[in-house]
Amino acid sequence: MDGRMGGTSLIGSTRGGSFLGRSLLAGVFALSLASCGVTYKSPSVRNQADGQPVVVVSMSPQTVSVANASPYASQSLPSVFFSAAGTGAGRGVGALPETPYLPDESQQAMQYRPLPDVTPEPYRIGVGDQLLLATKSNASSVEQLTGLLAAENSRQGYSVRGDGTIAIPAIGPIQVAGLTQDVAENRLFNALVDAGIDPTFSLEISEFNSQRVAVGGAVKNSVIVPITPSDLTLGEALIAAGGFDVRDRQFASIRVYRDGTLYQIPLDTYVENPGLKDKILKAGDAVFVDTTYDLDRALAFYQAKIDVISLRTSTRISSMEILQAEVGLRRSALEEQRSNFERRRALGEETQEFVYLTGEVNDQSRFALPYGRRATLADVLYAEGGFDTTTGDPSQIYVLRAETTSKGEGITAYHLNAENAAKLVLATKFEMRPSDVIFVEEQPITKWNRTLQQFLPSVLSAARSAAAG
Repeated sequence: MDGRMGGTSLIGSTRGGSFLGRSLLAGVFALSLASCGVTYKSPSVRNQADGQPVVVVSMSPQTVSVANASPYASQSLPSVFFSAAGTGAGRGVGALPETPYLPDESQQAMQYRPLPDVTPEPYRIGVGDQLLLATKSNASSVEQLTGLLAAENSRQGYSVRGDGTIAIPAIGPIQVAGLTQDVAENRLFNALVDAGIDPTFSLEISEFNSQRVAVGGAVKNSVIVPITPSDLTLGEALIAAGGFDVRDRQFASIRVYRDGTLYQIPLDTYVENPGLKDKILKAGDAVFVDTTYDLDRALAFYQAKIDVISLRTSTRISSMEILQAEVGLRRSALEEQRSNFERRRALGEETQEFVYLTGEVNDQSRFALPYGRRATLADVLYAEGGFDTTTGDPSQIYVLRAETTSKGEGITAYHLNAENAAKLVLATKFEMRPSDVIFVEEQPITKWNRTLQQFLPSVLSAARSAAAG
Protein backbone atom coordinates (compact mmCIF):
# COMPACT_ATOMS: atom_id res chain seq x y z
CA MET A 1 0.00 0.00 0.00
CA ASP A 2 1.33 3.41 -0.94
CA GLY A 3 1.87 5.47 2.22
CA ARG A 4 0.62 8.66 0.78
CA MET A 5 -2.57 7.09 -0.56
CA GLY A 6 -3.35 5.25 2.66
CA GLY A 7 -2.24 8.06 4.95
CA THR A 8 -1.94 11.64 3.74
CA SER A 9 -4.43 11.60 0.86
CA LEU A 10 -7.19 9.69 2.63
CA ILE A 11 -6.89 11.49 5.93
CA GLY A 12 -6.59 14.84 4.17
CA SER A 13 -9.78 14.20 2.29
CA THR A 14 -11.48 13.19 5.52
CA ARG A 15 -10.53 16.42 7.24
CA GLY A 16 -11.40 18.78 4.34
CA GLY A 17 -13.82 16.57 2.32
CA SER A 18 -17.49 15.93 2.47
CA PHE A 19 -19.58 14.59 5.29
CA LEU A 20 -20.01 11.44 3.18
CA GLY A 21 -16.26 10.63 3.28
CA ARG A 22 -16.06 11.02 7.04
CA SER A 23 -19.13 8.94 7.60
CA LEU A 24 -17.81 6.27 5.26
CA LEU A 25 -14.46 5.96 7.13
CA ALA A 26 -16.17 5.81 10.54
CA GLY A 27 -18.61 3.22 9.28
CA VAL A 28 -15.92 1.00 7.89
CA PHE A 29 -13.92 1.26 11.15
CA ALA A 30 -16.93 0.31 13.25
CA LEU A 31 -17.91 -2.46 10.89
CA SER A 32 -14.43 -3.99 11.04
CA LEU A 33 -14.40 -3.97 14.84
CA ALA A 34 -17.85 -5.42 15.17
CA SER A 35 -18.01 -8.00 12.44
CA CYS A 36 -14.50 -9.06 11.42
CA GLY A 37 -13.17 -9.80 14.87
CA VAL A 38 -9.81 -8.30 13.79
CA THR A 39 -8.44 -7.50 17.26
CA TYR A 40 -4.91 -7.75 18.66
CA LYS A 41 -4.59 -10.19 21.57
CA SER A 42 -1.41 -10.16 23.64
CA PRO A 43 -0.52 -12.55 26.47
CA SER A 44 -0.95 -11.37 30.04
CA VAL A 45 -1.23 -12.90 33.50
CA ARG A 46 -4.86 -13.52 34.51
CA ASN A 47 -6.58 -14.93 37.59
CA GLN A 48 -7.48 -18.25 35.97
CA ALA A 49 -5.77 -20.74 33.66
CA ASP A 50 -7.89 -23.68 32.50
CA GLY A 51 -9.76 -23.69 35.77
CA GLN A 52 -6.63 -23.48 37.92
CA PRO A 53 -6.30 -20.42 40.14
CA VAL A 54 -3.42 -18.07 39.39
CA VAL A 55 -2.09 -16.30 42.49
CA VAL A 56 0.04 -13.23 41.86
CA VAL A 57 2.73 -12.74 44.53
CA SER A 58 4.82 -9.59 44.52
CA MET A 59 8.55 -10.28 44.75
CA SER A 60 10.16 -9.05 47.94
CA PRO A 61 13.01 -10.36 50.07
CA GLN A 62 10.47 -12.25 52.16
CA THR A 63 8.58 -13.86 49.26
CA VAL A 64 11.86 -14.71 47.51
CA SER A 65 13.00 -16.58 50.64
CA VAL A 66 9.70 -18.49 50.74
CA ALA A 67 9.97 -19.40 47.04
CA ASN A 68 13.58 -20.54 47.45
CA ALA A 69 12.61 -22.73 50.39
CA SER A 70 10.75 -25.17 48.14
CA PRO A 71 12.66 -28.49 48.05
CA TYR A 72 14.90 -28.90 45.02
CA ALA A 73 18.09 -30.76 44.23
CA SER A 74 19.94 -29.79 41.08
CA GLN A 75 21.01 -32.53 38.69
CA SER A 76 24.51 -33.90 39.09
CA LEU A 77 26.96 -34.74 36.36
CA PRO A 78 27.78 -38.45 36.00
CA SER A 79 30.54 -39.67 38.27
CA VAL A 80 32.80 -40.07 35.24
CA PHE A 81 33.26 -36.27 35.22
CA PHE A 82 34.76 -36.43 38.71
CA SER A 83 37.10 -39.37 38.10
CA ALA A 84 40.82 -38.91 37.63
CA ALA A 85 43.01 -41.13 35.50
CA GLY A 86 45.90 -41.20 38.01
CA THR A 87 46.63 -44.20 40.17
CA GLY A 88 48.74 -44.90 43.21
CA ALA A 89 52.46 -45.45 43.34
CA GLY A 90 54.16 -48.21 41.44
CA ARG A 91 54.57 -51.69 42.80
CA GLY A 92 57.13 -52.25 45.50
CA VAL A 93 59.93 -54.75 45.32
CA GLY A 94 59.50 -56.01 48.86
CA ALA A 95 62.12 -56.45 51.57
CA LEU A 96 65.72 -57.31 50.94
CA PRO A 97 66.57 -61.02 51.02
CA GLU A 98 67.80 -62.54 54.24
CA THR A 99 71.52 -62.46 54.95
CA PRO A 100 72.88 -65.88 53.98
CA TYR A 101 73.77 -68.37 56.72
CA LEU A 102 77.53 -68.65 57.09
CA PRO A 103 78.83 -71.43 59.34
CA ASP A 104 81.81 -70.89 61.61
CA GLU A 105 85.10 -72.23 60.41
CA SER A 106 88.50 -72.74 61.96
CA GLN A 107 90.82 -69.80 61.93
CA GLN A 108 93.13 -69.39 59.00
CA ALA A 109 95.62 -66.78 57.98
CA MET A 110 93.57 -63.76 56.91
CA GLN A 111 94.86 -61.84 53.93
CA TYR A 112 94.73 -58.06 53.84
CA ARG A 113 93.45 -56.81 50.46
CA PRO A 114 93.41 -53.01 50.79
CA LEU A 115 90.48 -51.02 49.45
CA PRO A 116 91.63 -48.63 46.71
CA ASP A 117 91.31 -44.92 47.31
CA VAL A 118 88.49 -43.05 45.57
CA THR A 119 88.90 -39.54 44.20
CA PRO A 120 86.01 -37.43 45.57
CA GLU A 121 83.69 -36.15 42.85
CA PRO A 122 80.68 -33.82 42.93
CA TYR A 123 77.43 -35.64 43.64
CA ARG A 124 75.41 -36.39 40.52
CA ILE A 125 71.63 -36.55 40.71
CA GLY A 126 70.13 -39.96 39.93
CA VAL A 127 66.84 -41.83 39.56
CA GLY A 128 64.87 -41.88 42.82
CA ASP A 129 66.45 -38.76 44.31
CA GLN A 130 64.02 -36.21 45.77
CA LEU A 131 64.59 -32.61 44.72
CA LEU A 132 63.18 -29.64 46.61
CA LEU A 133 62.56 -26.30 44.93
CA ALA A 134 62.37 -23.36 47.30
CA THR A 135 61.91 -19.64 46.83
CA LYS A 136 63.53 -16.71 48.56
CA SER A 137 60.79 -14.24 47.59
CA ASN A 138 57.43 -13.32 49.10
CA ALA A 139 53.98 -14.93 48.66
CA SER A 140 53.42 -13.40 45.23
CA SER A 141 56.32 -15.42 43.90
CA VAL A 142 54.58 -18.58 45.11
CA GLU A 143 51.64 -17.68 42.90
CA GLN A 144 53.94 -16.94 39.99
CA LEU A 145 55.79 -20.24 40.36
CA THR A 146 52.42 -22.06 40.76
CA GLY A 147 53.08 -25.71 41.60
CA LEU A 148 56.85 -25.30 41.89
CA LEU A 149 56.76 -24.32 45.54
CA ALA A 150 54.00 -26.55 46.82
CA ALA A 151 56.69 -29.10 47.64
CA GLU A 152 58.37 -26.68 50.06
CA ASN A 153 55.30 -26.69 52.26
CA SER A 154 54.77 -30.46 52.12
CA ARG A 155 58.51 -31.17 52.27
CA GLN A 156 58.21 -33.84 49.57
CA GLY A 157 59.65 -32.20 46.51
CA TYR A 158 59.94 -33.76 43.09
CA SER A 159 61.10 -37.33 42.53
CA VAL A 160 63.53 -38.03 39.70
CA ARG A 161 61.61 -40.45 37.51
CA GLY A 162 62.85 -43.56 35.77
CA ASP A 163 63.65 -41.62 32.61
CA GLY A 164 65.85 -39.23 34.59
CA THR A 165 63.44 -36.26 34.54
CA ILE A 166 61.35 -34.28 36.97
CA ALA A 167 57.93 -33.04 35.85
CA ILE A 168 57.22 -29.41 36.75
CA PRO A 169 53.77 -27.87 36.16
CA ALA A 170 53.64 -25.26 33.38
CA ILE A 171 57.13 -26.31 32.20
CA GLY A 172 57.09 -30.07 31.62
CA PRO A 173 59.81 -32.70 32.09
CA ILE A 174 63.38 -31.54 32.71
CA GLN A 175 66.31 -33.98 32.42
CA VAL A 176 68.39 -33.86 35.61
CA ALA A 177 69.79 -37.38 36.07
CA GLY A 178 73.57 -37.46 35.80
CA LEU A 179 73.91 -33.73 36.48
CA THR A 180 75.57 -32.04 39.40
CA GLN A 181 73.42 -29.77 41.52
CA ASP A 182 74.92 -26.62 39.96
CA VAL A 183 74.35 -27.83 36.39
CA ALA A 184 70.79 -28.88 37.28
CA GLU A 185 70.12 -25.42 38.72
CA ASN A 186 71.35 -23.80 35.50
CA ARG A 187 69.15 -26.05 33.39
CA LEU A 188 66.13 -25.32 35.58
CA PHE A 189 66.88 -21.59 35.49
CA ASN A 190 66.90 -21.59 31.68
CA ALA A 191 63.66 -23.59 31.57
CA LEU A 192 61.94 -21.09 33.88
CA VAL A 193 63.16 -18.14 31.83
CA ASP A 194 62.01 -19.80 28.58
CA ALA A 195 58.58 -20.38 30.15
CA GLY A 196 58.30 -16.74 31.25
CA ILE A 197 58.29 -17.64 34.98
CA ASP A 198 60.20 -15.73 37.66
CA PRO A 199 63.40 -17.79 38.04
CA THR A 200 64.00 -16.83 41.69
CA PHE A 201 64.53 -20.20 43.36
CA SER A 202 66.99 -22.51 45.03
CA LEU A 203 67.45 -26.23 44.43
CA GLU A 204 68.45 -28.79 46.98
CA ILE A 205 68.41 -32.55 47.18
CA SER A 206 66.16 -33.50 50.07
CA GLU A 207 66.49 -37.29 49.75
CA PHE A 208 69.40 -39.29 48.35
CA ASN A 209 68.10 -42.56 46.95
CA SER A 210 70.00 -43.19 43.73
CA GLN A 211 73.49 -43.98 45.07
CA ARG A 212 73.69 -46.41 47.96
CA VAL A 213 75.91 -48.86 49.79
CA ALA A 214 74.67 -52.12 51.35
CA VAL A 215 76.02 -53.05 54.79
CA GLY A 216 75.36 -56.43 56.38
CA GLY A 217 76.81 -59.39 58.18
CA ALA A 218 77.98 -59.21 61.78
CA VAL A 219 76.59 -55.71 62.45
CA LYS A 220 73.75 -54.53 64.66
CA ASN A 221 71.43 -53.79 61.72
CA SER A 222 71.71 -54.61 58.04
CA VAL A 223 71.08 -51.34 56.20
CA ILE A 224 71.39 -49.62 52.85
CA VAL A 225 73.16 -46.30 53.37
CA PRO A 226 72.67 -43.45 50.87
CA ILE A 227 75.63 -41.57 49.46
CA THR A 228 75.37 -37.79 49.80
CA PRO A 229 77.45 -34.87 48.45
CA SER A 230 79.62 -35.06 51.56
CA ASP A 231 80.75 -38.57 50.51
CA LEU A 232 80.34 -41.74 52.55
CA THR A 233 83.27 -43.30 54.36
CA LEU A 234 83.69 -46.88 55.48
CA GLY A 235 83.53 -45.80 59.11
CA GLU A 236 80.28 -43.86 58.59
CA ALA A 237 78.68 -46.82 56.81
CA LEU A 238 79.53 -49.17 59.70
CA ILE A 239 78.23 -46.66 62.25
CA ALA A 240 74.97 -46.40 60.28
CA ALA A 241 74.65 -50.20 60.68
CA GLY A 242 75.00 -49.88 64.45
CA GLY A 243 78.60 -51.01 64.66
CA PHE A 244 80.10 -54.48 64.88
CA ASP A 245 78.35 -57.48 66.42
CA VAL A 246 81.18 -60.04 66.76
CA ARG A 247 82.41 -62.16 69.62
CA ASP A 248 86.02 -62.65 68.59
CA ARG A 249 87.60 -59.82 66.67
CA GLN A 250 90.43 -62.03 65.44
CA PHE A 251 87.96 -64.16 63.43
CA ALA A 252 86.23 -61.20 61.79
CA SER A 253 86.97 -59.25 58.64
CA ILE A 254 85.41 -56.41 56.64
CA ARG A 255 84.89 -57.41 53.04
CA VAL A 256 83.97 -54.87 50.38
CA TYR A 257 82.66 -55.95 47.00
CA ARG A 258 83.29 -53.29 44.31
CA ASP A 259 83.03 -53.56 40.53
CA GLY A 260 83.46 -57.34 40.52
CA THR A 261 86.45 -57.34 42.89
CA LEU A 262 86.44 -58.44 46.55
CA TYR A 263 88.58 -56.46 49.03
CA GLN A 264 89.27 -57.67 52.56
CA ILE A 265 90.31 -55.84 55.71
CA PRO A 266 90.89 -57.94 58.84
CA LEU A 267 88.98 -56.38 61.73
CA ASP A 268 92.15 -56.15 63.84
CA THR A 269 93.85 -54.23 61.01
CA TYR A 270 90.83 -51.90 60.73
CA VAL A 271 90.83 -51.10 64.46
CA GLU A 272 94.59 -50.60 64.65
CA ASN A 273 94.71 -48.34 61.59
CA PRO A 274 92.35 -45.33 62.09
CA GLY A 275 92.97 -44.10 58.56
CA LEU A 276 90.97 -47.02 57.15
CA LYS A 277 87.75 -45.47 58.57
CA ASP A 278 88.16 -42.60 56.14
CA LYS A 279 88.16 -44.80 53.03
CA ILE A 280 85.54 -43.34 50.67
CA LEU A 281 82.90 -45.76 49.39
CA LYS A 282 81.35 -45.73 45.90
CA ALA A 283 77.77 -46.21 44.78
CA GLY A 284 77.07 -49.93 44.50
CA ASP A 285 79.65 -51.01 47.08
CA ALA A 286 78.57 -53.87 49.35
CA VAL A 287 80.16 -54.05 52.82
CA PHE A 288 79.94 -57.33 54.74
CA VAL A 289 81.38 -57.90 58.21
CA ASP A 290 82.25 -61.58 58.05
CA THR A 291 83.17 -64.11 60.69
CA THR A 292 84.12 -66.81 58.23
CA TYR A 293 86.88 -67.35 55.72
CA ASP A 294 84.56 -68.69 53.01
CA LEU A 295 85.03 -66.01 50.35
CA ASP A 296 82.70 -67.80 47.93
CA ARG A 297 79.77 -67.45 50.31
CA ALA A 298 80.64 -63.84 51.02
CA LEU A 299 80.78 -63.21 47.27
CA ALA A 300 77.25 -64.69 46.94
CA PHE A 301 76.03 -62.22 49.56
CA TYR A 302 77.49 -59.28 47.75
CA GLN A 303 76.03 -60.43 44.47
CA ALA A 304 72.59 -60.81 46.07
CA LYS A 305 72.76 -57.28 47.46
CA ILE A 306 73.81 -55.86 44.11
CA ASP A 307 70.98 -57.76 42.41
CA VAL A 308 68.47 -56.29 44.84
CA ILE A 309 69.70 -52.75 44.19
CA SER A 310 69.51 -53.33 40.44
CA LEU A 311 66.07 -54.90 40.84
CA ARG A 312 64.81 -51.84 42.69
CA THR A 313 65.95 -49.55 39.87
CA SER A 314 64.60 -51.73 37.05
CA THR A 315 61.32 -52.28 38.91
CA ARG A 316 60.90 -48.55 39.42
CA ILE A 317 61.38 -47.95 35.68
CA SER A 318 59.05 -50.82 34.77
CA SER A 319 56.42 -49.63 37.25
CA MET A 320 56.59 -46.13 35.81
CA GLU A 321 56.07 -47.43 32.29
CA ILE A 322 53.15 -49.61 33.39
CA LEU A 323 51.66 -46.71 35.32
CA GLN A 324 51.90 -44.34 32.36
CA ALA A 325 50.25 -46.89 30.06
CA GLU A 326 47.51 -47.53 32.60
CA VAL A 327 46.86 -43.83 33.11
CA GLY A 328 46.67 -43.35 29.35
CA LEU A 329 44.09 -46.13 29.01
CA ARG A 330 42.02 -44.78 31.88
CA ARG A 331 42.16 -41.25 30.51
CA SER A 332 40.97 -42.47 27.09
CA ALA A 333 38.11 -44.40 28.69
CA LEU A 334 37.05 -41.38 30.75
CA GLU A 335 37.17 -39.08 27.73
CA GLU A 336 35.10 -41.53 25.70
CA GLN A 337 32.45 -41.81 28.42
CA ARG A 338 32.27 -38.03 28.81
CA SER A 339 32.01 -37.57 25.04
CA ASN A 340 29.22 -40.15 24.84
CA PHE A 341 27.32 -38.31 27.57
CA GLU A 342 27.65 -35.01 25.69
CA ARG A 343 26.37 -36.64 22.49
CA ARG A 344 23.39 -38.21 24.27
CA ARG A 345 22.54 -34.90 25.87
CA ALA A 346 22.74 -33.10 22.48
CA LEU A 347 20.35 -35.70 21.02
CA GLY A 348 17.94 -35.34 23.93
CA GLU A 349 18.61 -38.83 25.28
CA GLU A 350 19.67 -37.54 28.69
CA THR A 351 17.08 -36.24 31.15
CA GLN A 352 17.57 -32.50 31.57
CA GLU A 353 15.72 -29.76 33.41
CA PHE A 354 14.70 -26.54 31.64
CA VAL A 355 13.28 -23.10 32.32
CA TYR A 356 11.26 -21.40 29.55
CA LEU A 357 11.37 -17.75 28.42
CA THR A 358 8.46 -16.08 26.66
CA GLY A 359 6.89 -12.67 26.10
CA GLU A 360 9.03 -9.64 25.37
CA VAL A 361 12.39 -11.38 25.78
CA ASN A 362 15.12 -11.12 23.19
CA ASP A 363 15.07 -14.85 22.57
CA GLN A 364 11.98 -17.00 23.02
CA SER A 365 13.78 -20.12 24.19
CA ARG A 366 14.43 -22.62 26.93
CA PHE A 367 17.33 -22.49 29.36
CA ALA A 368 18.95 -25.71 30.61
CA LEU A 369 19.41 -25.59 34.37
CA PRO A 370 23.08 -26.15 35.27
CA TYR A 371 24.46 -29.30 36.86
CA GLY A 372 25.48 -29.24 40.49
CA ARG A 373 24.27 -25.74 41.32
CA ARG A 374 21.18 -23.52 41.23
CA ALA A 375 20.40 -20.81 38.70
CA THR A 376 18.66 -17.52 39.49
CA LEU A 377 16.13 -15.46 37.55
CA ALA A 378 18.95 -13.07 36.57
CA ASP A 379 21.10 -15.98 35.32
CA VAL A 380 18.35 -17.23 33.02
CA LEU A 381 17.04 -13.86 31.87
CA TYR A 382 20.36 -12.29 30.99
CA ALA A 383 22.07 -15.43 29.73
CA GLU A 384 19.58 -15.30 26.88
CA GLY A 385 20.06 -11.57 26.19
CA GLY A 386 17.54 -10.10 28.63
CA PHE A 387 14.67 -8.02 27.20
CA ASP A 388 14.25 -4.79 25.26
CA THR A 389 12.71 -2.10 27.46
CA THR A 390 11.33 -0.30 24.39
CA THR A 391 8.85 -3.16 23.92
CA GLY A 392 9.01 -5.08 27.20
CA ASP A 393 7.48 -3.65 30.37
CA PRO A 394 10.06 -3.83 33.22
CA SER A 395 7.23 -3.43 35.72
CA GLN A 396 5.58 -6.65 34.48
CA ILE A 397 8.14 -9.47 34.84
CA TYR A 398 6.68 -12.77 36.04
CA VAL A 399 7.93 -16.19 37.05
CA LEU A 400 5.07 -18.66 36.56
CA ARG A 401 5.36 -21.78 38.69
CA ALA A 402 2.94 -24.70 39.03
CA GLU A 403 2.58 -25.50 42.73
CA THR A 404 0.49 -27.73 44.93
CA THR A 405 -1.07 -26.07 47.96
CA SER A 406 -3.60 -27.09 50.59
CA LYS A 407 -6.30 -25.93 48.16
CA GLY A 408 -5.03 -28.17 45.36
CA GLU A 409 -3.14 -27.57 42.11
CA GLY A 410 -2.53 -23.96 41.16
CA ILE A 411 -0.14 -21.52 39.55
CA THR A 412 1.86 -18.92 41.42
CA ALA A 413 2.92 -15.87 39.43
CA TYR A 414 5.87 -14.22 41.18
CA HIS A 415 5.70 -10.62 40.02
CA LEU A 416 8.89 -8.52 39.79
CA ASN A 417 8.27 -4.80 39.29
CA ALA A 418 11.66 -3.64 38.02
CA GLU A 419 10.47 -0.19 37.04
CA ASN A 420 12.89 0.78 39.77
CA ALA A 421 16.06 -0.88 38.44
CA ALA A 422 17.31 -1.45 42.01
CA LYS A 423 14.70 -4.19 42.37
CA LEU A 424 16.61 -6.26 39.80
CA VAL A 425 18.75 -7.30 42.77
CA LEU A 426 15.85 -9.57 43.70
CA ALA A 427 16.33 -11.34 40.36
CA THR A 428 19.83 -12.37 41.46
CA LYS A 429 18.35 -13.99 44.59
CA PHE A 430 15.29 -15.71 43.15
CA GLU A 431 16.15 -19.36 42.45
CA MET A 432 14.65 -21.15 39.46
CA ARG A 433 12.92 -24.50 39.52
CA PRO A 434 12.44 -26.97 36.64
CA SER A 435 9.60 -26.01 34.23
CA ASP A 436 9.37 -22.42 35.51
CA VAL A 437 8.14 -19.97 32.85
CA ILE A 438 9.61 -16.47 32.72
CA PHE A 439 7.18 -14.02 31.11
CA VAL A 440 7.77 -10.32 30.30
CA GLU A 441 4.64 -8.39 29.33
CA GLU A 442 4.44 -5.73 26.61
CA GLN A 443 4.65 -2.03 27.16
CA PRO A 444 1.15 -0.49 26.83
CA ILE A 445 2.37 1.62 23.90
CA THR A 446 3.78 -1.52 22.27
CA LYS A 447 0.39 -3.19 22.51
CA TRP A 448 -1.32 -0.13 20.94
CA ASN A 449 1.28 0.14 18.15
CA ARG A 450 0.93 -3.51 17.27
CA THR A 451 -2.86 -3.16 17.23
CA LEU A 452 -2.61 -0.29 14.78
CA GLN A 453 -0.01 -2.10 12.64
CA GLN A 454 -2.30 -5.08 12.22
CA PHE A 455 -5.65 -3.27 12.13
CA LEU A 456 -5.14 -0.12 10.06
CA PRO A 457 -4.19 -1.88 6.80
CA SER A 458 -7.52 -3.72 6.92
CA VAL A 459 -9.47 -0.53 7.68
CA LEU A 460 -7.78 1.49 4.95
CA SER A 461 -8.25 -1.33 2.45
CA ALA A 462 -11.95 -1.53 3.28
CA ALA A 463 -12.23 2.27 3.05
CA ARG A 464 -10.65 2.30 -0.40
CA SER A 465 -13.00 -0.45 -1.52
CA ALA A 466 -16.04 1.42 -0.21
CA ALA A 467 -14.92 4.71 -1.78
CA ALA A 468 -14.37 2.99 -5.11
CA GLY A 469 -17.86 1.44 -4.98
